[in-house]
Amino acid sequence: MDTFIEYAKKALRDEITATSIYKQLAMLHKDENIGNRLARIAEMEERHVNFWRGFLQKRGCDISSIKPNRVKILVYIMLFRILGVGLTLRLLEVDEQEAVELYAKILENEELDSSEKEEIKRILEDELVHEQEFAEEESKFEDFLAHIREAVLGMNDGLVEVLSVVSGLAGAYGSSFHVALGGLIVGIAGALSMGIGSLASARAQKQVREGVLRRIRNASLYVAHLFRERIVKYMVEKGFSIQLAQAIADESSKNHNLLSEIIAEEEYGFREETLGDPLKSGLYTGVFYAIGAFIPLLPYLLNLPLHYAIPLSLALAGVALGITGFLIAISANLDVKGKVIEMLFAGLGSAGITFLIGKLASIVLGVSFI
Repeated sequence: MDTFIEYAKKALRDEITATSIYKQLAMLHKDENIGNRLARIAEMEERHVNFWRGFLQKRGCDISSIKPNRVKILVYIMLFRILGVGLTLRLLEVDEQEAVELYAKILENEELDSSEKEEIKRILEDELVHEQEFAEEESKFEDFLAHIREAVLGMNDGLVEVLSVVSGLAGAYGSSFHVALGGLIVGIAGALSMGIGSLASARAQKQVREGVLRRIRNASLYVAHLFRERIVKYMVEKGFSIQLAQAIADESSKNHNLLSEIIAEEEYGFREETLGDPLKSGLYTGVFYAIGAFIPLLPYLLNLPLHYAIPLSLALAGVALGITGFLIAISANLDVKGKVIEMLFAGLGSAGITFLIGKLASIVLGVSFI
């Protein structure tokens, strides 16, 4: 019972917070059409708030202490001003998914009466509808989000590798100039290596997949009946009835392109539209590696004394690692806090270890440029 009530209190707190966020975004957005849609969602969230208030009061719960999460509201307003509505709403979808999971747990409780179950189901439906409300705005960032893996991979590698290198050199040497020089060489070489490697890898993968698609298309022109039998098998394995599986196979057999796409997806796990652009992959990886490498290098490039350069480098890298974790989270609909903490521990932990190694090498080998 206690867990059940805690779930309901969390739902109320989340809905109050969401209502405030959507109201604030509606007032801030300059486009009247989008502002009106945000306001409608705020009204919908307000109805959810009223339901949960009544739900808890009916069970004798004191809800006077349940307030909106002010920090989260301020964060979303800040993100809206920096990133715009598209990416901000993409991040809000993570909260919507958490809400869906929470409501699913609540619906499992036997203490709900039939009217409460129906209302929670309607709320659940509302949360799922939110995801489609601003698909057009979010689609403006699809190209970036499609290459977020390369961008994040490049930036993270640049950050961690160069931060580790300069931290190790800072532990071994007493000169910001030598640390900057070593880090710069590693950064330039790494950016070229990562960019070219990503380009070559993506190009090879695309060529292999294009070859598979050509082979499937050619075969579908002459032995379509074999593919039809395979489609029936795949659909039955997915849980479709044999009659429906045969109907799907018959319909797809009339269109060779559709037939080829189904076989490519079911047998090889890819679609033609996901082949990607190798040049963009290489550019995103290389450019973001360079950006990531430059961040921890900056204090050393400014030739600051090491006792200033080291903590400033770590601080800048920490901020950048947090941003990287944030981008991973919104692109993959993951928990933002957890991903940011994971990135910080990995990056700063690596830097700390290499600094100690550098310091140890300096002591053991007597290497110093002071």
